[in-house]
Amino acid sequence: MHPARVRIGPSPTGEPHVGTAYIALFNLAFARRSKGQFILRIEDTDQSRSKPEWEAQIMAGLKWLGLDWDEGPDVGGPHAPYRQSERLDIYKAHVQRLLAAGHAYRCFTTDEELAELREQQLARKETPRYDGRHRDLPAETVKKWMGEGKPSVVRMKVPRPGSSTVHDALRDPITFDHEQVDDQVIQKSDGFPTYHLANVVDDHLMGITHVIRGEEWISSTPKHVLLYEMFGWQPPTFVHMPLLLNPDGSKLSKRKSPVSILDYQQRGYLPKAVLNYLALLGTTMPDEREVFSFDELKDTIAFDRKRINVKGSKFDVDKLTWLNGKYLREIEDDETFVRALREQVFSEEKLRAMVPLFKERIDKFEDFVPNAAYFFSGDVELDPELLKPKKQTFKATQEILEKLVERIETQVDFSPEALEATTRAFADEVKWKGRDLFMPIRIALTGRKATPGLFEVMSVLGRALTRRRLRAAVAVLKHAAQQEQRAAQKAAKEAKKAKPNG
Repeated sequence: MHPARVRIGPSPTGEPHVGTAYIALFNLAFARRSKGQFILRIEDTDQSRSKPEWEAQIMAGLKWLGLDWDEGPDVGGPHAPYRQSERLDIYKAHVQRLLAAGHAYRCFTTDEELAELREQQLARKETPRYDGRHRDLPAETVKKWMGEGKPSVVRMKVPRPGSSTVHDALRDPITFDHEQVDDQVIQKSDGFPTYHLANVVDDHLMGITHVIRGEEWISSTPKHVLLYEMFGWQPPTFVHMPLLLNPDGSKLSKRKSPVSILDYQQRGYLPKAVLNYLALLGTTMPDEREVFSFDELKDTIAFDRKRINVKGSKFDVDKLTWLNGKYLREIEDDETFVRALREQVFSEEKLRAMVPLFKERIDKFEDFVPNAAYFFSGDVELDPELLKPKKQTFKATQEILEKLVERIETQVDFSPEALEATTRAFADEVKWKGRDLFMPIRIALTGRKATPGLFEVMSVLGRALTRRRLRAAVAVLKHAAQQEQRAAQKAAKEAKKAKPNG
């Protein structure tokens, strides 16, 4: 087996996702088996959503799992820089190369024109796509509009007629008719590349031999194959791993399953148990064992259709918890167990953050535990009647907390001051009084009416647990709303039956 060069390219637009860890695991295992290299590349060309704080959390989450890389932004390497936002000159030069060769063109269509085109195509029940109106603009027109400062993007010029075939290690060859392949934007009007161009250019320049990524990228691969052809480069070997799914069979999503690595770290899962479970979702061992180490995965990894379920696997938290319990009970040394408890449940950092909240509220140390119990438990008991403000319905409160969770998802700064500003601004947006919003949040997070300051509590709980408990409250409210609706429907039917005829 020749040494492989593989990579992952997370976008720092949110918390570290278990899907990122899943793909990283198989890349790392393949690299280690082939005695090759595993590269971390930060794909931060979406400047409106990318944050250095998210990048730091992604790297910390992967390192917690033991998924260490050989080259990357923090360790350097022969192909630096490893952040795409620092490689703009490279992409611009390659865009010019495609323009000069006639493989790309400037498109001046405005967002409004594209929106109108989309509406027209949908009305005709057509698949929305760019219609190529600027595909063959005369050079003089392009030069004139550029001179006038008219905004433009650059699109790849897909050869028509024609077709492209994608070869994937886990599937039969897939051929795509070019008539169904859009003229993809490869450079945005701000000069930043899109994922498609940056991905292909970086993979080639960094010597990537195998692109091991999620199945959702199969539909984009024809565009990537075309770009390799346009540049005259040899494509890497493609391996599209099966999707991770929610319990209902839909694509794994934060609305239906805990997807942040930080969730599992905070809940006290062991890294090796999480890695073992992620490996089970993607492959089977030759002897079909369910409990195995990273080294055992590395020594037997093979992208073989007989061992990889291309139909996807459901992410079952109960199965992960069962597996984690097996690993936890194998900790023979009690001192190791105690040290893990201190690090994950009773860390000095966590206790130091909690002391100011309770120092003025207790008279003896034994009072600390009952007062602070909700900081150490996973879930809290919730009464739907307490969650609902007096003048609101269960459904209205459910919908408000759902929207609040979405706001929390994007909250980078989790300090009490930032949380208070965000929550008060949210209350103004949804036209709820602060007291009507703050009490449901307090109940959702603690199960109690009286606690230290709400925003201090949120800050100490952290984003993962705050989000988890708010989602639990949403589920309780949803159930209460459904029961209330059924009761109302039943009462209406009974009233109708009791009403005299005539």
